[in-house]
Amino acid sequence: MNQSTISLEGVSRTALVKRGRRLEYFTIGWNMLEALIAVGAGFLAGSSALVGFGFDSVIESASGAALLWRLHDGEKGEQRERTALKLVGASFLFLAAYVAFDAGKSLILREPPEESYVGIALAVLSLVVMPILAGKKRRVAAQINSRALQADSRQTDICAYLSAILLVGLALNALFGFWWADPVAAFIMSPIIAREGMEALRGKTCCDETCH
Repeated sequence: MNQSTISLEGVSRTALVKRGRRLEYFTIGWNMLEALIAVGAGFLAGSSALVGFGFDSVIESASGAALLWRLHDGEKGEQRERTALKLVGASFLFLAAYVAFDAGKSLILREPPEESYVGIALAVLSLVVMPILAGKKRRVAAQINSRALQADSRQTDICAYLSAILLVGLALNALFGFWWADPVAAFIMSPIIAREGMEALRGKTCCDETCH
């Protein structure tokens, strides 16, 4: 009886880890496509917020790869867990610095971006997909007690927040010609991204108290 329970628990955990891997494969594929569209459209339109959003997607892909590395290690992943958290955190901070720099340059030089309806459509689509993906990651993270996967789910949450900020900035520019809305939106993104980077580097997530 006891052996059967242990066996069932082992199968259950294995299935959950496989589910976590599938979520990370989807994250990598989705975000690489999102990055190509956002960065390309952002450079064409001269949009700091859209380029920043695209690079966030690149970093989410790297984060997903780090999590796959972690999830392939089974029960012996303590060191990989810490390393994955640091990789997620460092990528956040790098992105925050880049977005702030590019937005500041655009404001100082008064570089008005072009309208980007492709960017608007991408932001709307991301607002639909990202919250669903983040929720699925959080459920698996809680079940297998993975702080790194929890941190990655927070990064997916941030992608949804950035999508909303991006949508406002792009829409204000497209509808009303408020050129400054785009770099201001990028500036708003920066502290949100940086805060999560610091939390991940410290080995913390939003539910650390309940995940240990």
